[in-house]
Amino acid sequence: MSNAPPDNRAAEVEPLVTCRVENRIAELMFNRPEGFNTLSEATLDCLTEQFDQIRHDTEIAVVVIAARGKAFCTGHDMKEMYARRDQDFYETLLDKCAAMMQRIPSLPQPVIAEVQGIATAAGCQLVATCDLAIAAEDASFATSGINNGLFCATPAVALGRSVPKKQALEMLFTGDFISAERAAEIGLINYCVPSSKLRAETRALAEKIASKSRYAIRLGKASYYR
Repeated sequence: MSNAPPDNRAAEVEPLVTCRVENRIAELMFNRPEGFNTLSEATLDCLTEQFDQIRHDTEIAVVVIAARGKAFCTGHDMKEMYARRDQDFYETLLDKCAAMMQRIPSLPQPVIAEVQGIATAAGCQLVATCDLAIAAEDASFATSGINNGLFCATPAVALGRSVPKKQALEMLFTGDFISAERAAEIGLINYCVPSSKLRAETRALAEKIASKSRYAIRLGKASYYR
């Protein structure tokens, strides 16, 4: 038996979303790959806090949202929702998700989604909400709530603003996945690239935007969304 004193230090907890800033580009990275990077209540709080900090950082010109693992984001954490089964919690969670999404168009900096895996339900909504999106060729997208007897009503708003009506409704009514190539064809993303080039291509686009006038970009983005 060891005579060493017990280590009472709390185990270090990995952040749900990491933030790295380099060359005026802030990279927000979903960091829960084993949980498919779901939008749990804690993750929504973390993203909202990060966006609020970035808003006031004049040194940041562009934001990239990326992810670790096989999924970019699979929407709400259904395990968390099933465990709670509380109407007040559901309303609070959905309000937090809506508020987080609304921060993206209101940010002065352009936001680029870097999609490396599946993006479903509110995760697909997040891609549609970002100003720009680049995906790996093997990424896929779906508004799959209908497969569980639900309709992705909130994701439908962002999807309908990016995608023509008939293509949006096909995704919403069937819940079927579409490929990255198809997502680019209908305007959900800007374009798709080989997986090996995803980070480099996203970084190149971010750097190109970061090289432009921050004042003009800020005014232009606000004017566009108005």
